[in-house]
Amino acid sequence: MAPQQSAGAGPEAELPEYAGHYRLESCLGSGGMGVVHLARSTSGMKLAVKVVHAQFAHDPDFRGRFRQEVAAARRVSGAFTAPVVDADPEAELPWMATLFIPGPTLSEEVKRNGPMATAQLRRLMAGLAEALRDIHRAGVVHRDLKPSNVLLADDGPKVIDFGISRPSDSELRTETGKLIGTPPFMAPEQFRRPRDVGPAADVFALGSVMVHASTGRGPFDSDSPYIVAYQVVHDEPDLTGVPDELAPLVLRCLAKEPEDRPTPDELMRELRSVAASYDTQAFIPAQRTESTPGPQPRVDEPDRVEEPGRLPGRRLGRRAVLGAGALGLTVIGALVSVALLGGGGGTPREVAPRTTSAAFSGWETTPVSGESTPRCSYGSGRLLCAQPGLVYALSPADGHLLWKHPVAETSLSGPPELSGGLVQPAAGLGRRMEALDPASGTSRWQRDMPADNGLAFTGGMLLLTAADGTVTGVDSASGDTEWSHRIPGQEVPYFASFSGDPLAYATSTSDDGSGTRVTAVDPATGEVRWDARLDGTLEPIGTEGGAVVFVSVDAADGDARAVVRYTPESRTTRRVPLSLPLQQPRGAVRGDLVHLMATGGSLVTIDLEARKQLWSLETGVLRGSTPVAGERYVYVTTPDGRLLAVDTRRGKLVGQTSPRPGASDRVPAALPVPLLVGDRVYSSAPDGTVFAVNGRDPAGW
Repeated sequence: MAPQQSAGAGPEAELPEYAGHYRLESCLGSGGMGVVHLARSTSGMKLAVKVVHAQFAHDPDFRGRFRQEVAAARRVSGAFTAPVVDADPEAELPWMATLFIPGPTLSEEVKRNGPMATAQLRRLMAGLAEALRDIHRAGVVHRDLKPSNVLLADDGPKVIDFGISRPSDSELRTETGKLIGTPPFMAPEQFRRPRDVGPAADVFALGSVMVHASTGRGPFDSDSPYIVAYQVVHDEPDLTGVPDELAPLVLRCLAKEPEDRPTPDELMRELRSVAASYDTQAFIPAQRTESTPGPQPRVDEPDRVEEPGRLPGRRLGRRAVLGAGALGLTVIGALVSVALLGGGGGTPREVAPRTTSAAFSGWETTPVSGESTPRCSYGSGRLLCAQPGLVYALSPADGHLLWKHPVAETSLSGPPELSGGLVQPAAGLGRRMEALDPASGTSRWQRDMPADNGLAFTGGMLLLTAADGTVTGVDSASGDTEWSHRIPGQEVPYFASFSGDPLAYATSTSDDGSGTRVTAVDPATGEVRWDARLDGTLEPIGTEGGAVVFVSVDAADGDARAVVRYTPESRTTRRVPLSLPLQQPRGAVRGDLVHLMATGGSLVTIDLEARKQLWSLETGVLRGSTPVAGERYVYVTTPDGRLLAVDTRRGKLVGQTSPRPGASDRVPAALPVPLLVGDRVYSSAPDGTVFAVNGRDPAGW
């Protein structure tokens, strides 16, 4: 393929053909520091790849900043951002690849269709508050939230472009006398004391973004960024056109002093009081259609600036102009969730047996109409599945639909849980929790969920964590509160739990990443069973025989460097280094073996007893699900709906099902985890199917 041509004589007049292993197909947009390309992986998945301009590639300071951008984007990858799938800050032309799904930015949407309706604004504000909560919990301050950095996906807004974000523990600091950001969306402290910018600056930007979404302009408007800077610091915002029910909350976000602004958690609480419930329709802009083209380069709003500057005086002229070398590049990419489904059901269909033997030959069913990835678990002798707006049960024997139950959630946060003998749909926060009878799907109890809570199911209990750190234990069988108090040593605990383990685990990492405190809690009483301080930044991935297994990640870039097993009975730690760092691995523990599936496609197995890595397999997929380990095989699902089986002894791919990607290019927000029940494996796919295969015969899939 000939190099891509680009008009002009700049550094990108002749564009590269590849970034790493990714083929660059076209230019999506260009900014002061680089170009964003539409690219494809070897499997055909669409990506957005940011490649920096050649003129900056040899600048050590820029490379340091780009490494920080990659690290920040990896730290916050999740439901509200664009996950990083690969990056090489050390390449001749540094680059970073994220998942790509076509969708308009807020800037494009407002320019095309005008100000948003009140219900859409409420949902936008709630989604951005949720996004900032997750970004700040990861220790990152975005510092450039603006309409072109908000992507409107079907399941809500996604915050993108962490080009000038800063992890709170970063060694790289803003230089004295520099302004970094986009003036109409910068907080006063970004002009007054840029070295001390914290999470509250993002809340100020959220307020400015809401004014833009409501009116098509910002709360401070001028042709000169310097006049805007003066207005931000000294003048009151213009909220004309902002709906009356949202204006007081937006005004609080735009407070001059950081301590006077609400936190993202407070915003979600306030929004819940504004309306009895959020709009339950999918976040689909009014005039979008299936043929909506991908994002184009944007020229409709001011670039962010990074240039020497000082706080404007009282007598500002209008001669100042914005420098041409602005950092106005946006990485276009986000996970888009599946479309909203109604309560209608489809007709199950079985796959014809391949042989006439008595061995299980598998089945396939489409439980409901429409394309979305079912999220399933197993319990009470049933497959318990969820899709947007619906929870249902299937027969494990043949996929027959046993019952279905509509739920208010537009997008559930995961598969249903069987806890306390009841089916517990994993509802999003700030919604109504409902427990169902596993035999019939009828409602047994309901409970309102506070908007600022984290939740976990374990030991027949539902654990709710409030923003102030209080944990409430709710009996899953009755919905009754059993206890409520703080957990010693954990400021705001969010719990991990694992199948077959009666305890829940909360972790907190020191500010410098040098240590992790682990607290094991009895979910029935909230009592601490044991507490330990371990070296490094640790993330729990499983338990086995009373020991807890973690991956040890680098605090700077988030890559996993080792597997750690802690045995509380003997208070001993065993650490096994990985041969190569792994990006955002998901893990499974079975006996002494730990299986890690990393972003980028590496599947690795570590033997804790032998203290060594047994094998590493490049699966050829960009993302894989959390692995599930059996005695002979490890099972992983892929974004195109395949189920892979890998031999645990040899690290060889021994079987895979056919792709079931669906008719659209949509990528599931989270990959379904395979279910291993006896000698059968159950999984699901983006085209809406749930299927079962013989786990003993992967070669026959």
